[in-house]
This record gives sequence, structure tokens and C-alpha cells, in this order.
Amino acid sequence: MAEITRRSVMQGTLAGLAGTGLSASLPVLAVPRQPAKVGFKLCELFGSPTSNDVVIAKQLGVNHVITGMGFGRVRKEQYLEVAQKTKEAWEAAGMTIAGVEGHPVPFENLKAGTPGADEEIENTKWAIEALSKVGIDMICYNFMAGLGWTRTNTRVPLRGGALTSEFDATAPQMQQPTRFGEISEEKMWANITKFLKEVIPVAEKFKVKMALHPDDPPLSPLRGVARIITSARNYRRIFEIAPSPYNGVTFCQANFKLMGEDIFALAKEWLQKKKIFFVHFRDVEGTKTKFHETFHDDGPTDMAKMLEVYSKNGFDGPIRPDHAPALAVDNVGERGSTGYTIGGKIFAFGYMKGIMDALHLPYA
Repeated sequence: MAEITRRSVMQGTLAGLAGTGLSASLPVLAVPRQPAKVGFKLCELFGSPTSNDVVIAKQLGVNHVITGMGFGRVRKEQYLEVAQKTKEAWEAAGMTIAGVEGHPVPFENLKAGTPGADEEIENTKWAIEALSKVGIDMICYNFMAGLGWTRTNTRVPLRGGALTSEFDATAPQMQQPTRFGEISEEKMWANITKFLKEVIPVAEKFKVKMALHPDDPPLSPLRGVARIITSARNYRRIFEIAPSPYNGVTFCQANFKLMGEDIFALAKEWLQKKKIFFVHFRDVEGTKTKFHETFHDDGPTDMAKMLEVYSKNGFDGPIRPDHAPALAVDNVGERGSTGYTIGGKIFAFGYMKGIMDALHLPYA
């Protein structure tokens, strides 16, 4: 099974477009587009500011990055130093950090409710303070215990032989328990309640937005572990546990679609309540028990309408194309599509910018 995590992606990105001979002969617009001061902040998830993929993103006009922090390798007293050096390294590459994706410190014990949870909560509080002090004000985190986002096949062919990933709940590998064995819904709710009660007040104090990502897939249980971030109803319970303007959502729209939610109405509702801090722009074909990622222009969702809903209802924050198929230039070989290679992202950014320009939606 392909258990792909944000952390594994952060450990290295592909430089797959080298030597492809792409032409630079595209026509230049007569009137240059003026940079927007508010609106969408186009960004991408990268692990290293020295990656060639970062150079490509800059050439596409992407000036914001979502990244991780190396806090798991140092003592909590060193978090501030690491955050400052990380910020400076990205600035030297011409990128502004729009947020941190993947919890900035290890917290698997906290999610699973095993020994070590209290230390992980304390480390999280230190991490929030450190990020705030260097001007980083958003953390995208998830509460998937035992395993992160999961796919069972990474070599599903799309148009022209592009590869994408698939999840199938009936795959044999999905019947195997994780190292944590069974974890009940009641236990998961107790664990996240403890987290929210202790961490959200610190986030509010330091003005760092905590953007909770939905479970991917939004299916419970998964390999014996309950998944609770699986519906809009459960998100509303999260908001009630720790009422705060800093307790909000990473709106990974394909996951909400798989939940069976009306994503247009839900996005509008939560934007008006200022609960959406970060958008993962992606689409899928299928149901929560079996689905695959699609190209951004070739799925069932009206993607132009989604961008308009976000913009017209006041979204002003980071957005990134997520889980794009791998193209021939990505040279993925036998490992198939991780969703994070640069080829499909180039197409996705062009598609997004074309929609935004056509609809006069501000972005930077």
C-alpha cells in the first residue's frame, strides 16, 4: 500500500523538468497584471528552498510557500532559532512562508492517546510561540492517528498516460491494523478535546490560525482506527469544543466532496464565519470508499465556481493545487504518482490563474 505523508514529501521534491526543452515563446500580455494586495495567495508545498522545483514555481509567478519546520530534530528551546533560519532561507529563495503544513512537531502519541502525549502538547505550544515571533501565522494540521492520508494504488492511468493515485477500501492492505491496534471514536474525541482545550488558547494568544485538515479519506474506521474529521457536523463540534477565531479549517475541497457535503454552500458558510484559513484546490472522481485524483480541469466539480465562491465570500489567504497527476516529465518510474511532482502542478497553476484572471478574482 502507498501510505504517503506530507512529511515524506517534505524530504525532497523532484526536479523533473530539467532538459525538456520547453519553449519560452509565449505571447506577452499588452497590459501587465497588477499584483493584488489581498485575495488568494498562490503557494506550493516544498521542503527545500534549494530545490529546482522552487525555481520553476518562481518562474510560474508563485511567490508563497507552504513548508515544514525542523522542530522534531531539536530541543524546544531551539524552535525560535530554527524558525528564524527557515524563514530567512526561504526569503533568500524569493519565497514568503504562508504557513506550515504538517504538525510542526511530532504528535502521534497525542493523536493516538499513548504515553508521551503531554510532552507533545507542550512542544506544540512552544512551536506556536516560535512561529508567531517570526511572523508565521498559520498551521495546517490533521488528526489522523496511526496513518496519514492513504492511497492504495499510485499508478492509475489518466489521459495520455499521466499517472494518478487511487484509494480502494477493499484493497487487501487496508485490512491490516496499524501499530496502534484499534482506537475507538470515543477515544479519538477525548484526544482531540484535550488537544484543543490546551492548544487553541495558546494559538489565540499568539494569533496563529490552527487550520484542521479533514481525514483523507473521510472514512471510519480505517485499519482499525476511528477517523473523526469526516463531516461538516463533526467540524462544528470541533468549533464548539474550543470557540475561537483561531480554531478553523483547511478546506481540502475534494475531501468535503467525498463526505457528501455541498461544498459550494459549505465554503460560503464557513467563509462568512471566517473559519477557512487555507484551501487545498483539488478534485476527485468516485466515492469515499473508492476514488482517484483527477486533473484540475477534468473532474466532476465546477472548479471555476469554487474559486469564485472563495473569492466573493472574502477568502484572503493561501491556496495551493493539491494531488496533481504525474506527467511524463516527472519521471516517476515504478513508484507512480505521489501527487506532489511538479509537472501536473505547472498545469494546475496555469489553469487556476486563467480562471482568476477571467473572473477578475484578486491573487498574488
